[in-house]
Amino acid sequence: MPHDLDLDHEHEQLDEARRAAIAQLIWEQDTIALRTVGIDIGSSTSHLLFAQVTLRRCTEGLSSRFAVVDRRVLWRSPIMLTPFLPDGTIDSHELAHFVDHAYHDAGLARTDIDSGAVILTGEAIKRSNARLIDEIFARESGKFVCATAGHKLESILAAHGSGATALSRRRGECGLHIDIGGGTTKLALIDKGEIVSVAAFAVGGRLLAQDASGAWTRCDEPARLVAGQLGIDVSPASLARASARLAIARRLAHIVADQIAGTTLDGLGRALALTAPLERSVQPRFMSFSGGVAEYIFGREHASHGDIAELLAREIVGQIKARIAIPVIEPLERIRATVIGASQFTVQVSGKTIHVSDPGLLPVRNVPVLHLGADMSGPIDPGQVAAALHDSAAMLDLAPGAQLAIAFKWQGEPEHARLFAMASAIMRFAAPAGKRSAALFLMIDGDVAASLGRILHRELGLDGSLAAIDGVSLRELDFVDVGELLEPPGVVPVVIKSLLFPSDEGTGAQSPIV
Repeated sequence: MPHDLDLDHEHEQLDEARRAAIAQLIWEQDTIALRTVGIDIGSSTSHLLFAQVTLRRCTEGLSSRFAVVDRRVLWRSPIMLTPFLPDGTIDSHELAHFVDHAYHDAGLARTDIDSGAVILTGEAIKRSNARLIDEIFARESGKFVCATAGHKLESILAAHGSGATALSRRRGECGLHIDIGGGTTKLALIDKGEIVSVAAFAVGGRLLAQDASGAWTRCDEPARLVAGQLGIDVSPASLARASARLAIARRLAHIVADQIAGTTLDGLGRALALTAPLERSVQPRFMSFSGGVAEYIFGREHASHGDIAELLAREIVGQIKARIAIPVIEPLERIRATVIGASQFTVQVSGKTIHVSDPGLLPVRNVPVLHLGADMSGPIDPGQVAAALHDSAAMLDLAPGAQLAIAFKWQGEPEHARLFAMASAIMRFAAPAGKRSAALFLMIDGDVAASLGRILHRELGLDGSLAAIDGVSLRELDFVDVGELLEPPGVVPVVIKSLLFPSDEGTGAQSPIV
């Protein structure tokens, strides 16, 4: 046993040495290539893919971020039904076996992978061991971004992963993206490539499903509500009747159409809502679909998989033809609307412009980024900035009190009044009672971190751990690692991990379903 422990320690040292070498290589070069993996564990299906990503430094400044200039999928796994045990938990052993086979069939080893992302979505996040599975991947040399996506974040991921945001940007139009999975449907309103509102409700293709013996034993609560309204018994014998399943699928499709059209929801529609309604600040000119049900909507799948996905798709198409006039565009990805991995690169920031309240706060890994896109060049209204931070946090399913990094670009003069107003906004959002239990990070593209940190602690009395760091440019759906302050040379290493999605290639052609 001691010998085994020694071997484990040696492997850990080798992994650390390799990470250090990669970080140094990234730091020294302007163009880098990484192998990355994206793993999606959903309520119905799971899959992964490997990709080769090329990044290039945007400017000559050593602290500038890298941009992805090329991404190429190397291998896609088969799509498997997410394995659940009889007690309702995810079968982590079968899932690990699936991932191992994927590496083998792709001809890759774990040491070949530089970075990656694991996303748990839909009903999978409700399972009691979802966090354990999340952490299993997180332990792989610290290379993975692991995110448990709530309904709103899943809506954003589906919009990006399907290529719908890129499609909206390329067309210069507003689009409505609809992702229909096994247990939930997610909506994203996208205006010229920017997601302006999201929503979700409990309609999916596996709300009714067969067990291994072929009996219709799975009937999730949303399907029970529908069946109850229709006067349909939910016993396996009753659900075995095709007419009963069709009636339930038809009613679910009607709810989907109501959500797409933006009509007033009836009682059942409101009961199945998982978020606030979509805010329709602009009207969509087209719509697109992803998720497992989209495979049937676009005629890419015809086989039945022991659920109502095919029936639901057929009924949704009928509702669209009858009620909705805008065209349907097939996006780049449907059931594989997920991340293709995560890019990763290192910047080094001078310690002279950093405020760290507690040296024991560092290092940290995989801190989610909350990006504030507000214009900071004019007067700063603390109430408006705090509200904008709350809106961004709600969109990403981030709690203000959780460990997170607030990122923004400082513009205008660093006058005390303006800095105090910004610090006040941060307090209103992140510590309204003056105290935080989780660490707060400020990542600022500017030279005001030290001043903001001092104001927050000394003048506003923030009670909690804070690290404010200058010279870092971040964006939505980034994660950061922050290393220990190095003395000498008086810098702190920051590893920026950006979720990657498919490129905006694709025809964007109108679907034949309309």
